Amino acid sequence: MSVNIAVIPVAGRGTRLLPLTKSQPKEMLPLGRKPVVQFVVEELSHCGVQRMVLITGPGKTAIENHFDIDTELVDYLRTAGKENELAELAFEREEIQYFYTRQRRQLGLGHAVLCAESLVNEPFVVALGDSILGKNAQSLAVRRMIDIFEQNAADAAICFREVPIEQVVRYGIAKPVEAVGHATTLTENAFLLEDIVEKPSMEESPSRLAVAARYVFQPKIFEYLRQTKPGKNGEIQLTDAIRAMIRDGGKVWGLKLTDADTRYDIGNFESYYRAFTEFALADPLYGEKFGLWLRERLAK
Repeated sequence: MSVNIAVIPVAGRGTRLLPLTKSQPKEMLPLGRKPVVQFVVEELSHCGVQRMVLITGPGKTAIENHFDIDTELVDYLRTAGKENELAELAFEREEIQYFYTRQRRQLGLGHAVLCAESLVNEPFVVALGDSILGKNAQSLAVRRMIDIFEQNAADAAICFREVPIEQVVRYGIAKPVEAVGHATTLTENAFLLEDIVEKPSMEESPSRLAVAARYVFQPKIFEYLRQTKPGKNGEIQLTDAIRAMIRDGGKVWGLKLTDADTRYDIGNFESYYRAFTEFALADPLYGEKFGLWLRERLAK
């Protein structure tokens, strides 16, 4: 059975985007005409995932409201003859199921995933709610991950992207198995993992492949998360649980993203400004005019 459920952690406070995130979730910040989290859901749906488990927290009710069907708004737009605006709410009627649970304490990404245990008892995707793959969420990377996961009877599959060597200190970095016998015929960008090294120095980094916000897991990951001891700031790290699973003989595969699978990370103002500009330029109605204005502005 193909993987058809995703856990989307959206409980983070977004402190690097203050004051913008003081009273609204960072996942609801706009990229062009849609909020970030809507693009995440559309990306997953595009890959065949139709059940979404969102891990929320304090101040995140706007996310739940966004995906509810607003019958009063629909009736008003229909009565007023505002068909163009009504069409923008088509996402409400998609065949997607939404489930919500709360991360009552901020104890890290691993803890956020663990909060979904009572709702998930089958293989599942984890997609960070503040990161998008592909312009306008058109990437099929998650679909390729699921294929790798299923065809290799894996315990987990993880997306990676190549980063400059000076940036490896910011990420979990892949240490691929070097033996040729482990190569897969599915795609040259897939590889078996020997380890993940968390934020290595440039000199000690085993590669330049950084974890890229998308995972597929067997439910056994919950056992490892329960056994993972809190680290810095009392947080339970997902990477620690993955490493423990690899040490116990678990098969964890990596997928290197292609150039078409650009990651848009809404973690700080610099990356947010870049993502907003790219998505605005890609807008089918306003992108061309915005691009002309932007070129004129830069020329001055």
